[in-house]
Amino acid sequence: MPKNLVWAFLVLVVGFGGWFSEGLENTNVSTRPDVVHIASILTFDSIIGKVAKIALQAAIEDVNSDPTILNGTKLKLNLHDANYSGFLSIMEALQVMETETVALIGPQSSVIAHMISQVASELQVPLLSYTATDPTLNSLQYPFFVRTTHSDLYQMAAIADIIKYYEWKKVTAIYVDDDHGRNGIISLGDQLASRGCEISHKAPIKPLATRTDISDVLVKVALMESRILVVHTYADRGLDILDVAKHLGMLDSGYVWIATNWLSTVIDTSTSLSLKTIDVMQGFITLKAYTKDSNLTRKFASKWQNLTTFGLNTYCLYAYDTVWLLARALDTFFDKGGNISFSKDPKLQGLRGEILNYGSLSIFNEGNLLLHDILDVKMEGLTGHIEFTSDKNLVFPAFEVINVIGTGVRRIGYWSNSSGLSTIRPDKANTKPSDHQSSSSELLHAVIWPGLTVQKPRGWVFPDNGKQMKIGVPHRVSFQEFVGKARHSDSFKGYCIDVFTSATKLLPYALPYKFLSYGDGVRNPSNTKLVNLIHDGVYDAVVGDIVITTNRTRLADFTQPFIESGLVVVVPIRRSSSSTWAFLRPFSPLMWTVSGIFFLVVGAVVWILEHRVNDEFRGPPRKQFVTVLWFSFSTLFSSHRENTLSTLGRMVVLLWLFVVLIINSSYTASLTSILTVQKLSTPITGIESLIQSREPIGYQENTFVNDYLVGELGIQASRLIPFSLPEEYEKALIDGPHNGGVAAIVDQRSYIELFLSTRCEFSIVGQEFTKTGWGFAFPRDSPLAADMSTAILELSENGELQRIHDKWLMRSACSSQGTKFEVEQLELTSFKGLFIICGIVCLLALIIYFAQIIHQFIKHYPTLSESTGRSLQSGRLQTFISFVDERKETVTTHSKRKHFEGSSSGMNANDESIYSNKTSRRDLSLNSS
Repeated sequence: MPKNLVWAFLVLVVGFGGWFSEGLENTNVSTRPDVVHIASILTFDSIIGKVAKIALQAAIEDVNSDPTILNGTKLKLNLHDANYSGFLSIMEALQVMETETVALIGPQSSVIAHMISQVASELQVPLLSYTATDPTLNSLQYPFFVRTTHSDLYQMAAIADIIKYYEWKKVTAIYVDDDHGRNGIISLGDQLASRGCEISHKAPIKPLATRTDISDVLVKVALMESRILVVHTYADRGLDILDVAKHLGMLDSGYVWIATNWLSTVIDTSTSLSLKTIDVMQGFITLKAYTKDSNLTRKFASKWQNLTTFGLNTYCLYAYDTVWLLARALDTFFDKGGNISFSKDPKLQGLRGEILNYGSLSIFNEGNLLLHDILDVKMEGLTGHIEFTSDKNLVFPAFEVINVIGTGVRRIGYWSNSSGLSTIRPDKANTKPSDHQSSSSELLHAVIWPGLTVQKPRGWVFPDNGKQMKIGVPHRVSFQEFVGKARHSDSFKGYCIDVFTSATKLLPYALPYKFLSYGDGVRNPSNTKLVNLIHDGVYDAVVGDIVITTNRTRLADFTQPFIESGLVVVVPIRRSSSSTWAFLRPFSPLMWTVSGIFFLVVGAVVWILEHRVNDEFRGPPRKQFVTVLWFSFSTLFSSHRENTLSTLGRMVVLLWLFVVLIINSSYTASLTSILTVQKLSTPITGIESLIQSREPIGYQENTFVNDYLVGELGIQASRLIPFSLPEEYEKALIDGPHNGGVAAIVDQRSYIELFLSTRCEFSIVGQEFTKTGWGFAFPRDSPLAADMSTAILELSENGELQRIHDKWLMRSACSSQGTKFEVEQLELTSFKGLFIICGIVCLLALIIYFAQIIHQFIKHYPTLSESTGRSLQSGRLQTFISFVDERKETVTTHSKRKHFEGSSSGMNANDESIYSNKTSRRDLSLNSS
């Protein structure tokens, strides 16, 4: 409990006795008194107190000279100097309460506000503060406290958004160790946590710290890894902290200093800062309460220049608005018929007769009514629109984000509770934070950082305290090309070790570390347990063949993968031997059957289409049968001798030759592959067939493979057999599942490729069924993980990563051979579409053909009957069959001949008639003669 608070309670307990006389009647005041007493407790000699005193007096003068407010009632302000003392503040508050004071403005400090709020609540006097920004003052414990400025809760939210925007994770908080500093930093920690960041170190400074005390604190801060420093203090003490930091070299490049609004207050208030003071502020980011520019504000700023030589800071504006807020509340209070009256506190009657006489202390009877009127005020002030929320906070909290550079400042952006960070003024940005941030990647303008650099600082360095990183390395007994312990030495070697050491050389700082072996050297250790030791704080990092899995990412942060490695299946293989009937293997039996049927069907269709027009498809039945068979199968080699004359026949043959081309090509390719492939020694062709089988599976012990196969793929744990050495892999695969071995080995591709590099009798089957990678593990939120990731990417880009890979993992012979496995037979499904199209075309051709035949038959049927000697009523079917069998030219010739004969007989009869007529005419002529 703070000493000042203890003093306050002692004064209240001792002093609330003899101030009240028995029989004293309540004092009633008229509805509209001539004078209303208010008071203010300030620290006159402080930066804020100097200007706030002037602002309060100016506000009182303006209120009293305005006839539209209070209707002639004047405000009388009693100013009291706390002189930086909590005890004097309590005494001043008690002295204020001796008078008929209806409201108290102040105090400046949140610490003193906590104490005086106890008195104000007891005597029901509203306490209005424009500087006490401690968020905890909003609690129900202080019902009569009214904050007329914005809580530090919003200021800390703005700082947390800045830290997240620049992608920093850890910050160091420097603050004054009192209620104001502690509660503000607690709010900052909560805001950072909600954004995935944290305060990694807290550096409290005593309220009355000397320069030596400040130096001791900052020396410890300089040894921390975080270079993001947030300073939350008072305007009067902040410059001392910066001066010591300058002496310690903590204002150089690489540091980030973020100050709460105390720094902007110093800059705005002091019109002529010394060069030394300006020098210690360079590159700082600070906040300033946002106030909307208006005619009222500009008018007051002009007036301010005539009142004082001090600059106009935001606390002056809030102090001025506080007086007007109280005046409007009093006006409403009187309009409602409120009376100012005071009465004794019955709790103090038992303290009569004590040495201290506080008989003049009284309860403000209408304090609750005035409090409600204050909270109901809605007005436009110098700071903008003034209105209270249900939790007694001012609406529309907003700040300017300022970068100190040169002899002035640069506004780099804004923050408000509604729009978050933005380069747009808060009163112009009406979108939600998520909407606004998604529409623009630049939420702040460029910053000049300490050291006059525009490059965003990394935000951390390796701690300069002589401590080496403890790096755990798995002591492997197999595949030591990746990571292995050197003989007769504590050093390590291998691909992973070389990648790590090469990456550390690219870091912009020295990284002291030492490798610590993990494992007994008899069996491969569990990498999951090793990563868990980072979470437990045993190791600062883990280097080795560490697979990045979901469960492990919950324990640590990983770098960018430096090698890709998914799970694969390995089985034994042997060379496929040729057989007598190997040429039949490309097609399945059903495929052979359907293909043969279609050869015959197409031959028959072509014979039907060509029979009436093509002499090559005519003749004795035996000859025609042979022609159909020959034509059908000769198309397989495009060697058919018969030419097609009909349009429909040519269309069918053209399509069928295309189908034959596809079948031929597929057969040739499949047969070539069958005669050259290697054959699997087991029916395992991938992970799917391995799951369906009941045979044992080998894997590398103490890896995540066991958990994955059981948990993710549902394989029974009894089928899994662990191995440690590559020689055990080889023996188990050769023995096979029926001789105490395994059907397949499941392991990461990186290990398997090394295993296969000298063992050609085994091979990978199927595809990778996981996509993982190896990375180095660091504690959660460690900035070193990001720096190492950058270094690994640089190794990849400059080719060094490939050179390290070739050094350790390149082997001879087998790994470079392209292994092919037994080719599956081609099924009918692959050609179903072709056969369907071909069948449809044949069917359509036949339909069209027979439609034409029927039409011709109907047209020539009578003629054909006479020519064949049959009647129209008999042998119609036989006639149609004969019609179909006859050549088209023959039918046409018979039809033409019959038509010609009919025409000739008509012409002869006509000629005879003409001849007879001519003869008769000639005879008549002779007789006449």
